[in-house]
Amino acid sequence: MPPSGPTAALLLLPPLLLLRAVLTVPLERGPSKEESPATESPVSGPALLSSQDTGLYYHRYLQEVINVLETDGHFREKLQAANAEDIKSGKLSRELDFVSHHVRTKLDELKRQEVSRLRMLLKAKMDAEQEPSVQLDHLSLLKQFEHLDPQNQHTFEARDLELLIQTATRDLAQFDAAHHEEFKRYEMLKEHERRRYLESLGEEQRKEAERKLEEQQRRHREHPKINVPGSQAQLKEVWEELDGLDPNRFNPKTFFILHDINSDGVLDEQELEALFTKELEKVYDPKNEEDDMREMEEERLRMREHVMKNVDTNQDRLVTLEEFLASTQRKEFGDTGEGWETVEMHPAYTEEELRRFEEELAAREAELNAKAQRLNQETEALGRSQGRLEAQKRELQQAVLQMEQRKQQQQSLNDPAAGPEGQLKFHPNTDDAPVPAPAGDQKDVAASEKKDPEQPPKLPQLDSQHL
Repeated sequence: MPPSGPTAALLLLPPLLLLRAVLTVPLERGPSKEESPATESPVSGPALLSSQDTGLYYHRYLQEVINVLETDGHFREKLQAANAEDIKSGKLSRELDFVSHHVRTKLDELKRQEVSRLRMLLKAKMDAEQEPSVQLDHLSLLKQFEHLDPQNQHTFEARDLELLIQTATRDLAQFDAAHHEEFKRYEMLKEHERRRYLESLGEEQRKEAERKLEEQQRRHREHPKINVPGSQAQLKEVWEELDGLDPNRFNPKTFFILHDINSDGVLDEQELEALFTKELEKVYDPKNEEDDMREMEEERLRMREHVMKNVDTNQDRLVTLEEFLASTQRKEFGDTGEGWETVEMHPAYTEEELRRFEEELAAREAELNAKAQRLNQETEALGRSQGRLEAQKRELQQAVLQMEQRKQQQQSLNDPAAGPEGQLKFHPNTDDAPVPAPAGDQKDVAASEKKDPEQPPKLPQLDSQHL
């Protein structure tokens, strides 16, 4: 079934792998085409963009640019006629000059928003590194982001589209390698913590812990045979148990059409990984303590890489119907041997890598301890400084209290006291009191007072005529 529409044209071009990676389907298998209503249109393009994430730090910007470009009729027409060389040479990017004005306006706004977001990220990084006073040279710093042109921070040009395609294609190609490296570090950290835990136990406790670990590993290894991904046995099992069809009537072409969920004529990475769910459930159960779900995702990635290596002959990370049918004609398709070797049978690291990893952890731990010690010292210094400030505060409060008491005492001496009913009492001034006479003189004074009592003054008499 050939791809159709501008979105399908994108999917068939290896340089636009990033677009295909965005336009993917969920891992859960949807209803088969036989079960779907005849009027139901296949899910594609923008309908899937909101639910998928490429894992790129500029995923949203990439997604919104694709959505806007697909609204322009001219660009869609040129995209349908473009080939891989047009993409590589930048010829398709130059078609951006002919898109409608409102599309260019939306793209300009998207770029300005992305530049603003990157500036905020840079500022947050500088603040986290405790360098808030450093003046940022945004132009120089923006050069580290390769998915846009930092020289022009206001408009979306052909150069921006070209950089976005190139950068996302490269980053997505490196995604699997980064995932494997992350898983390796996860496994080494898990082993490092296990060894440290055992070292912290006594002899009897350590033996019991080791026995429990061996029992968990034994239970994990006890599972049904895992079919080689992409083999006849594995596909027939999906055909029978997932599709509910007769295994004796297995048809590769029908199988391909059933599992091309979005009917774009190719099996992408997510559609392939959905085929491995049945095999993974044989080994991993989230309810079991011994089953690590992180290892299950690594197993899923290994299975997908195995199929791509053997089926995807042009290495565009997409399996066409022709490639799929050709793989079913090979000898390896029916000869699966002893089955698939799971991830625990292929250690992700060597002892030397684990040793270097532990040295790195020790160095980081020493650095963190040194920082913690400095912080403790600073905390203690702040505590002592706080104690001195509190002591000074108490001294100042005591001095203010004493001054208030002295002020009140001084006021009580200068102001007349109040009586029981609030009336003021004045103290006599003894300095103005008369000096008493001697005893002898007091008798003469008393006698004179008796002889000559002071008479009131006589008033003149007025006759009635005057009245």
